[in-house]
Amino acid sequence: MRIGIDLGGTKTEIVALDDDGRTIDRARVASARDDYAATVATIAGLVAASEARTGRRGTVGVGIPGVVDPDSGRVRGANSTWLNGRPLTTDLAAALGREVRLANDANCFAVSEATDGAAAGARCVFGVIVGTGCGGSIVIDGRPLTGRHAIAGEWGHNPLPWLSPAEWPGPVCWCGKAGCLETWISGSGLARDFAAVSGRAETAERIAELAEGGDEAAVEALARHEDRMARALAVVVNLIDPDIIVLGGGLSRMDRLYRNLPALIAPHLFTFAGAVDIAIVPPRHGDASGVRGAAWLWPAAQ
Repeated sequence: MRIGIDLGGTKTEIVALDDDGRTIDRARVASARDDYAATVATIAGLVAASEARTGRRGTVGVGIPGVVDPDSGRVRGANSTWLNGRPLTTDLAAALGREVRLANDANCFAVSEATDGAAAGARCVFGVIVGTGCGGSIVIDGRPLTGRHAIAGEWGHNPLPWLSPAEWPGPVCWCGKAGCLETWISGSGLARDFAAVSGRAETAERIAELAEGGDEAAVEALARHEDRMARALAVVVNLIDPDIIVLGGGLSRMDRLYRNLPALIAPHLFTFAGAVDIAIVPPRHGDASGVRGAAWLWPAAQ
């Protein structure tokens, strides 16, 4: 079997898949925040328990909220900052007694949807995660494009394009730069923008509920959010012209995104055509896509 781990900031999830991609085991525990040794032990314990329940030994793939530096082999760019600078691949391999494959969590999400999800059969897929943070991934022929420095598709830490004077220079991001997409179009970015304009503190989920009820400030906040997401996605379309864009994360549950984004993106595109077909879809596997994609880091025959 293939085992996938989704190592998140608040939860760590495991799934075991058979060769047909069917889930045969799944579990979720709280993440060991700010404790690297406990993080390694948590993953090792999840794998041992899953193999005991299924009576099978599996390959192990892990999705992380950062990347493994191809030169040093250490984690960098993780918003779960206790992972940064650590040789997580090596330490997990030692704890599990086998080779382990690690990949960015957005890459895992996009691979899952490209393999047997909403983007199955598409050659070029752009996967988006818009939740607490914001990330992106490019998948070509079922494989993530990582790049020389493992930062390909790192969409969330590019600046919001076509800034208005009111948006300049943008909020300061945890990465140290200002105006990153993550500060604008993530769930936390939506909540920050709503609070700044309305003076009211609400979660992104609550803002969506308020908008459905006709709350004017919430309706306006979602309109600003969609305009910013459209500008950000227009740059992606101009660069790689994907066959399909799959949205994941908590904000992907807002149905209005799929209705409104294509028309908002179109005016920003470099095109000689009168109309552009932009396919933006929700994930088939929902919040299980990331952990399933981690399992798919290994091919079927191992």
